[in-house]
Amino acid sequence: MNYEPVIGLEVHVQLKTKSKLFCSCSTEFGAEGNKHTCPVCLGWPGSLPVLNEVALKLGIRVGLALNCKVAERLKFDRKNYFYPDLPKAYQISQFDMPVNGKGWLDIETKALTPALSQGEREKGEGALRVKRVGITRAHLEEDAGKLLHEGIMDGSLVDYNRGGIPLLEIVSEPDLRSPQEAYDYLTALKAILQYVEVSDCDMEKGSLRCDANVSVRPVSQEKFGTKVEIKNLNSFKMVQKAIQYEIERQTEACQNGDAIVQETRLWNDAKGTTFSMRSKEEAHDYRYFPEPDLVPFTLSRETVEEIRKTLPELPLERAKRFIKEFGIPEYDAYVLVQEKKLAAYFESCIREGATPKLASNWVQNELLAMVNENNLSIEDCPVKPKAFAALLRQIESGKISGKIAKDVLAQMFKTLSVCLDDTIQVADEMLAETIIKEKGLTQVSDTGLIEKAVEKAIAANPTAVAEFKAGKQKALGALVGAVMKETSGKANPKVVNEILIKKLG
Repeated sequence: MNYEPVIGLEVHVQLKTKSKLFCSCSTEFGAEGNKHTCPVCLGWPGSLPVLNEVALKLGIRVGLALNCKVAERLKFDRKNYFYPDLPKAYQISQFDMPVNGKGWLDIETKALTPALSQGEREKGEGALRVKRVGITRAHLEEDAGKLLHEGIMDGSLVDYNRGGIPLLEIVSEPDLRSPQEAYDYLTALKAILQYVEVSDCDMEKGSLRCDANVSVRPVSQEKFGTKVEIKNLNSFKMVQKAIQYEIERQTEACQNGDAIVQETRLWNDAKGTTFSMRSKEEAHDYRYFPEPDLVPFTLSRETVEEIRKTLPELPLERAKRFIKEFGIPEYDAYVLVQEKKLAAYFESCIREGATPKLASNWVQNELLAMVNENNLSIEDCPVKPKAFAALLRQIESGKISGKIAKDVLAQMFKTLSVCLDDTIQVADEMLAETIIKEKGLTQVSDTGLIEKAVEKAIAANPTAVAEFKAGKQKALGALVGAVMKETSGKANPKVVNEILIKKLG
């Protein structure tokens, strides 16, 4: 029997506020242990919580971006459970009246569809497709503290700085059907959160956390199987790998006639496996009841509409505009818009006169490779759009080849990095041209000079010539490489190809 997975994700997002959800303590990351605490977030008797208005508005902002129905009437609840990182023995959350109700998120996914033939699926064929993933709810709640175990003998320490930090928990419908779809959903969700500027989404700091609910069922069966929750997932790739393992584990168990136990499991990245943590609690086990210190209140529609007016162009809308306005491929557009600042960099290059398709290729490949190699973000890249667009214009004009341009870009990166460190002023638009002139890197298009280099290459590579004449097109590449070597990489590749083909008849 064949089985299919059913996947739902719970994402906790730390909202970008200066103070905690119910008190005025700082949300600063990395402070000395228990520095940012007070009677409210430590749950001292007699202390009273007060809702952070900024956190509420940021939560609404996310809900609107996810097409959620924003509630008119809100209340908070106590979620009761005992654990050392929860000083009150309950967490203030939202149960039956969340700030954001049903919504949806359209994602671009590379996951293969059932409609593809078996042959196509084996080849990995199939274009990007848009899939709508339902959002169950997105509610506000306070974070718990953090247990510290490393280097501590016979016990643990607790840092309550994180306790009370404002979170928005975004719960998806069980609409995802593969690890790839889960990865693409998280990527799309993170992009939206960054676009609406509600969180830095830094997983290393715990600003974005994800739990996965996974079950399997026989193909064509409507009833869901028993779900398992997976925790300890610290990256999107980890989520993808953990879901894949759990699908295989559950499928094998079902095929062997073994029962799946509803439980919480942890992911061990070193071993590439999940392992049981505890049996899964149901909602009634938390004994939810209304928070008596925070009265229910009505949210004005005017406030919601004012927040809606401030929403920026979202990733999917921006991708569609890039395709229509700049004529770049669908895939390129979706990749560029996943990071807001990368999309802005690309668009700035176009404004500076770069051709869209060339800019798209070079931003995604050569520029990002250099940025990553230097452990920088795109906003910290020393080669700004004006300088980068000037380099691309040198390629378009035929003055330099793509190979030479890579060397020029590396030199620009080095030069501008030094300039930034020493606050030296450099004319961005002139730097590429200056380097090309100083290094003597101008592309050679003189047919006479190239023809001589071609003749030398043909004479020195009789085997490649014979293979090409025998119909092996790849042999031409070896001859082109020989010509480029002869001209120190300066020959115009297009002219080289034309003369070679003509000479080889």
